[in-house]
Amino acid sequence: MHDYLFYLALTSGIFAGAVVSGFAGFAFSAVAGVILMHLLAPDEAVPLMMACSIAVQLIGMVTLRSCMNWRSSLPFLAGGAAGIPPAVYLLHHMDTWTLRIGFGVFIAAYACYMLVCPTFSFFQKRRPAGAAAAVGFAGGLIGGLTAMPGAAPTIWCNLCGMPKDEQRGVVQPYIMIMQCIAVVLLLGSGGFSRATLLNTMAGLPALVAGTAIGIYLFRRASPGSYRRVVLSILFAGGIGLVL
Repeated sequence: MHDYLFYLALTSGIFAGAVVSGFAGFAFSAVAGVILMHLLAPDEAVPLMMACSIAVQLIGMVTLRSCMNWRSSLPFLAGGAAGIPPAVYLLHHMDTWTLRIGFGVFIAAYACYMLVCPTFSFFQKRRPAGAAAAVGFAGGLIGGLTAMPGAAPTIWCNLCGMPKDEQRGVVQPYIMIMQCIAVVLLLGSGGFSRATLLNTMAGLPALVAGTAIGIYLFRRASPGSYRRVVLSILFAGGIGLVL
């Protein structure tokens, strides 16, 4: 009975994360982690969430391949790759708790403001040169400290007033590559165990089902609804970092 309840909770967490990530293109760990971090030790939960998140991203990229825009994602990717080494350094040489709280307060306040104000596209007409690489760098740096690499590019796309398909096509490849880099680093340190593989396989049906539902909802959502849901996820993620 204990094993049954464990796997029920495990698959429920993976399913919830997959639905949200399938819809928004990010935030799998922020949602699934609410359950998985209570079921597993951090050194087991984090690799599991990474593996599941990459699977969700892969399914989404294949299913929505017509939306993917690798050309537009390249500057973000270049900046993100450059942001990972400083994040690794900070993790080992600084108290990152203050940084996490500061970033959490920022994105929660930003999301709250954007939810109550009219449609706001500050950079819709003109985007500064090099801004995409800078945003990508911020995402790589912040992602290494908070496990939310997609927050910075998502905020940027929102400020640029990108339609939901264009936003998805830019952000999803970025998150996918950032997570793959993180997994490579984790593999190098022996972070994946047999238990992680078994838990990933056990949660695969829930992951596929949740991702399919999320993508279906993404296709059905209006631009306004999609924007509100994404901002709500950012708000919840920011609050989660603060608490």
